Amino acid sequence: MAEAPSSDESVAERLRAVLVTSGASGTWDWDIAADTLYFDEHFADLYGLTPEAGVDGVPGATFFSAIDPEDRARMKIAVAGILGGAELFSKEFRIQRPDGSVLWMHGRGQGHLDDRDRPVRFTGLLVDVTERKRTEERLRIAQSAGGVGTFEHVDGFATASVSTEFCRLLGLHPARVLPVRTINSVLLVGDKPIIPDTEQTGEPLDGEFRIIRNDDGAERWIARRGEIVRDSETSGYRFIGVIYDVTAAKQAEERLRELNETLEARVQEEIAERRQAEETLRQAQKMEAVGHLTGGIAHDFNNLLTIIIGNIDTVTRRLDSSSDPRAKRSLDNALKGAERAAALTQRLLAFSRRQALDPKRTDIARLLAGMSDLLTRSITETIAIRIHAPGDLWNVEVDPHQLENAILNLAVNARDAMADGGNLTVEAHNLVAEAGNTAAFVEAGHYVVVSVTDTGTGMTPETVAKVFDPFFTTKEVGKGTGLGLSMVYGFAKQSGGYVHIDSVPGAGTTVDLYLPRAADGEAEAAAEESVQAIELGNRDETILVVEDDDDVRTYTVEILRELGYRVIEAHDGQTALGLLTRTEQPVHLLLTDVVMPVMSGSELADRARAIRPDMEVLFTSGYTRDAIMRDGRIAPGLDLLPKPFTFASLAAKVREMLNRSVA
Repeated sequence: MAEAPSSDESVAERLRAVLVTSGASGTWDWDIAADTLYFDEHFADLYGLTPEAGVDGVPGATFFSAIDPEDRARMKIAVAGILGGAELFSKEFRIQRPDGSVLWMHGRGQGHLDDRDRPVRFTGLLVDVTERKRTEERLRIAQSAGGVGTFEHVDGFATASVSTEFCRLLGLHPARVLPVRTINSVLLVGDKPIIPDTEQTGEPLDGEFRIIRNDDGAERWIARRGEIVRDSETSGYRFIGVIYDVTAAKQAEERLRELNETLEARVQEEIAERRQAEETLRQAQKMEAVGHLTGGIAHDFNNLLTIIIGNIDTVTRRLDSSSDPRAKRSLDNALKGAERAAALTQRLLAFSRRQALDPKRTDIARLLAGMSDLLTRSITETIAIRIHAPGDLWNVEVDPHQLENAILNLAVNARDAMADGGNLTVEAHNLVAEAGNTAAFVEAGHYVVVSVTDTGTGMTPETVAKVFDPFFTTKEVGKGTGLGLSMVYGFAKQSGGYVHIDSVPGAGTTVDLYLPRAADGEAEAAAEESVQAIELGNRDETILVVEDDDDVRTYTVEILRELGYRVIEAHDGQTALGLLTRTEQPVHLLLTDVVMPVMSGSELADRARAIRPDMEVLFTSGYTRDAIMRDGRIAPGLDLLPKPFTFASLAAKVREMLNRSVA
């Protein structure tokens, strides 16, 4: 300890005695009147001072020099209270030792007053509480990590000592002491208190409570566990315990209870969903099988039909008025049969969603108005037809010709269901389908719904469940293919829409086509169908025909030459590229099959355009697969002439392409 004048030796002796008996880590004696600070060697060691350093120095500067900067302001206020006349000092703070380590100290001191109540001395000692602080911190971390809050309530007091985690669990501002009333205020009305105001008699110390957290208003479940500790001297008690959140467990219990209550219903629901999934899978597999079957035969079948229809057409065109009328009728019947075969293949492709669609932004009101005459010709006079399409209908992006076919199919089915006459209504309206508030089979979005309604015989639910199956029909043998509704279903799905049937036996049927709304823009004008004179070509216009089927290529070349064009031909893509490379004459149009061995029509077109950039390209195919398709639709900017084609359709398309190149 610093050597003090002889008159103060008794003070030093007293300080040493205190140090020995208290286990302190250092003592001080601040002579306020003399403005001098005395301290022992332990205090000096903690502060990194010599025992004499504080004798003649400024006491305040020395006393605060080692206190951690974060605690220094708080300690200056506390010491100022002593210097202002307060008597007791008890504070915990950190000091920074010369070696850089940080220790927690509990400073306990007393202010001494003279006979006029003026402060003259400030004495005290430092007790090292670092280990206790570390233990408290580890306990705090453990409580926080485990979500456990602690409390202690003493009988007769209106407050309770609580931990930080206790406050967090209840959504209260962190504090070391809280009023019991504040703690119990978070309970839902009617629940027993977390901390009772009096000793519990006969009630369990463990319990569960519903609370409304004070900070965020969340409803939670809190569990309490505790015990009573009695004071033998005062006959009082302390209620010590913990709380923790059991909301997740309570929610799990509630879900289990609900599950048990509704187990049978859920099992039935799961079974129904599984059956529905299995049915959907079977339908998908059925469609895939039909698609593979159709795709496998469509190319070759349509090539054969091209040859058959083309040659019948050629012979028919060459008959004159003196020809045998029976031969003319036979050829007409043969042509009708071939055309029905072509339509059958097209319906199979439509059902399996493998037909080539050419979608355009379409005005439904205009399309339905244009179908009025067609429907009138297709429906008997005993059926009244009503078409209603308001002018504010949204545009849709569909293949207009396929949509007309779908509506016509539905109208013909309706006609057949009204053998004794009735009413047929074709109408359309806009629909906004909202998530969670619409039919299960329709996704949320904007649609134009085209409805075809009849007053015919209707169908049972069992029949409705099968009507989209390929080859299913309720008509007599030979009266229907069973592909009409299948085609409608495939067209709707391939167009990104849906089809739904509502039917009641004896009360009629309504079939709804849900077609997605197109982006804003003007609808394209529908092409006017009219019988036009066939426009001939000339020898100055050269067409390269590429077709791997010899009979189809021969028929195509003969038609084009009959029309007056100069024609060169090739049986595959490599030969065609050789012709384009060797010939110096211009080639105005490449007419190529899509599906060919080794080199497809689309690959040939790409390589041919590199040689002749200005040459037009016309694809022809009975089954396009993916060669010129994008998402089931003809790729933008491409032209396709489907097989089987006729003399007139080939002549018109070729002339259209060549006129476009001239323009």
